[in-house]
Amino acid sequence: MHSKLYIPAGSAPAPYTVAITPEDAGWAESSLHVVDLGEHSELSLHTADTEVMILPLAGAGNVTCGDDSFTLSPRGSVFDGPADMVYVGVDQTYTLVGRGRIAICGARATRSGRRFPNRRVAAADVAVELRGAGNCSRQVHNFGTATAFEADSLIACEVLTPGGNWSSYPAHKHDENTDVETQLEEIYYFEIDDSPAGTTGFGYHRVYGTPERPIEVLEEVRSGDVVLVPHGYHGPSIAAPGHHMYYLNVMAGSGPTRAWMICDDPAHTWLRASWEHQQVDPRLPFPQPASDTRSPAPPAG
Repeated sequence: MHSKLYIPAGSAPAPYTVAITPEDAGWAESSLHVVDLGEHSELSLHTADTEVMILPLAGAGNVTCGDDSFTLSPRGSVFDGPADMVYVGVDQTYTLVGRGRIAICGARATRSGRRFPNRRVAAADVAVELRGAGNCSRQVHNFGTATAFEADSLIACEVLTPGGNWSSYPAHKHDENTDVETQLEEIYYFEIDDSPAGTTGFGYHRVYGTPERPIEVLEEVRSGDVVLVPHGYHGPSIAAPGHHMYYLNVMAGSGPTRAWMICDDPAHTWLRASWEHQQVDPRLPFPQPASDTRSPAPPAG
C-alpha cells in the first residue's frame, strides 16, 4: 500500500502531469506543477500570492509577463546538464508558450514583504556541484538555492544520481526553526533514465521520523512520481543499478530566514568523513559522453 505522501505519475488532469498545491499537500508553502505542452502549446497562469521558477525538464519555451519576455532554451532531457530558469514574482499573469515537459516550482511569497524582479538564469550560469563521493556521489544544479538566487521563500534545485548510487544521504531533516536548522516543506519529483538496453528504470525513496513526530515512507519511484516530505529525516534516494536517477527539489518554510539548514540523522552522519578517502564517481559530471560509459548487464546464468 502506498503512503498518502506518494503521488504517482499522471495523477493530475491534462495538460499537467503533476499538480500539487499547498492545500493538496496539507501544508502552507510549497507547490509544484509539471505541464506537458506536447509539440506546441500555450498556457496562461496567474501567480497570485506565489513566486515561481519555471524550467524545461525536456523541452523549450518562452515566458511572457507584461513587458518581459524570456527564452527557455531547449533541453533534451534532465540528464543533459542544467536548464534555463525563469523567475516570475507574485500577483502577475504570465504566458508560457512551448513544447515538452516544463516544471513550475512555487512557494507562497509573504516572508519578506519585498517584490523581486522577473528574470532569467541561463543554463550556462547555473552552479553545478558534485556532492559526496564513492557510491554516494551525486550532481546538484543550484539554479534556485538560497545562496545562488535571491527570492522571498522558494528554494529549488536539481539532483542527478548515477545508477547504483545513494543520494540524499546521510538522511537529514529540516523541520524546525533553530540555530542549526530551518523548517522547510519539500517536494521530490523523480525522473529515472532508461537502461542502455532500453528497459524502464526505478528507484527508492525513504522518509522516517522521530519519536516525537513519527512518519514512515518507503516508496518505489519511477519517472513522474512525487514524494512529499512534510517533516522527518529523508534519504536515501536510491538509484537502481543501470538506471540514473533525477529529482527536482522544491522547498519553502515558515522561518524568518530563507536558508537550507539541515541536521543529519546522528546515526549516519559519520558517513561524511568516509568520503574524504574516496573519489567522486567517474560517471559524473553529467551529461555523459556520446558513447554511454555504463557497462551492459552481464548475461544471466
